[in-house]
Amino acid sequence: MSARRIHRPTEFAAVSRAGEAALPPVPVLFSRLVVANAIGDRHGVSLFAHAIARQGGERGQ
Repeated sequence: MSARRIHRPTEFAAVSRAGEAALPPVPVLFSRLVVANAIGDRHGVSLFAHAIARQGGERGQ
């Protein structure tokens, strides 16, 4: 059985709006990154790390 992509009319609008949405301040993102890491949420860690980088926050060496 092949997985087919189901078109949802609101999906494009939601993705567009998400790109425009204001992010929380970097210290808030860092605290959420720490929590995600503590509970082992790898997807959350990735999302918060990318949000911090998007805000121009701390970058790893």
